[in-house]
Amino acid sequence: MASKAVKKLPPGFWGTFKNWAYNTSGFCQIGLKHDDCLYETEDVEEALRRLPKKMLDERNFRIVRAFQLSATKSILPRDQWTKYEEDDHYLEPYIEEVAKERKEREEWAKNY
Repeated sequence: MASKAVKKLPPGFWGTFKNWAYNTSGFCQIGLKHDDCLYETEDVEEALRRLPKKMLDERNFRIVRAFQLSATKSILPRDQWTKYEEDDHYLEPYIEEVAKERKEREEWAKNY
């Protein structure tokens, strides 16, 4: 249960805090999105394999550009940073689908 101090925070505080945390995390400064930084488990690798080619090419471009910026120890101009509002979790539906299928296979193997 939340403490009284947390309950008394102003209504827009969490949105402001999320935006601040997103901007200070660093990955947005080199043009990456949240899903570009995921640890590549088997589920994530399968989800990446299922991504449409255009989305995969965009992801690869962002990652290559981020490596180049990192190697030169520079960041993008502020107007090119990935914004919190624009960061869609493009890989999430694919990961959920893969996880459901994996669990279904495990249940099938366990029961039959």
